[in-house]
Amino acid sequence: MTRHSHTKDILKEIYLFRFMNDDEIEKLCTISSIQRYDKGSCLFMKGEVSEHLLILIEGAVTVYKHDEKGNEIIIGLFSPFSLLAEPAILKRIPFPSTATFGSEGAVIKIKLDKFEEHFLRDPHVSYEIIQSLLEKIQLLQQNIHMNIASTAQEKILNYYNKNSSSGTKLKHYQIASLLGMSAETFSRKLRQLIREERLLKTDTGYKLF
Repeated sequence: MTRHSHTKDILKEIYLFRFMNDDEIEKLCTISSIQRYDKGSCLFMKGEVSEHLLILIEGAVTVYKHDEKGNEIIIGLFSPFSLLAEPAILKRIPFPSTATFGSEGAVIKIKLDKFEEHFLRDPHVSYEIIQSLLEKIQLLQQNIHMNIASTAQEKILNYYNKNSSSGTKLKHYQIASLLGMSAETFSRKLRQLIREERLLKTDTGYKLF
């Protein structure tokens, strides 16, 4: 299989382009490229401006910031086939956060100027981008509500309820940062939940009883 045909096959799998015909996919393929990354590689840095639309097709990406004390604050965790940082990219403003790969992975990069010129006016494409933006807004609202209203134990239970199969992919301090608590609090509450038999430790992570 040639690199061109491989890219074309992957583009067909991405929800954003599921309504496109073969000619449109072929045209999109000419402005797209696949880039692979090692675990720990940086996808983008805070302050950079992208000339490409970024779609994660393999692996896991963590988006994070650092607070005034230098502590890492995780903003979000992304898996295939996620649009990454599309608000900043489409507005052509600097990234407000940094993104790194938590595993080996790959991203499709689509030239932004050509994408806007030839595809962004397509109602199907624009609709899917709007849906992606709305999902991120909803996730942000849920995270804000959880951090304000939930106890530390409720946050941990909610996290492992939604991420039972991927709990071991993040270090405990990273999960603590994502949940808005200190690593010490996270470890203490996690042990308490296990003692109370509300969480069960498994070979792949933790899950609710």
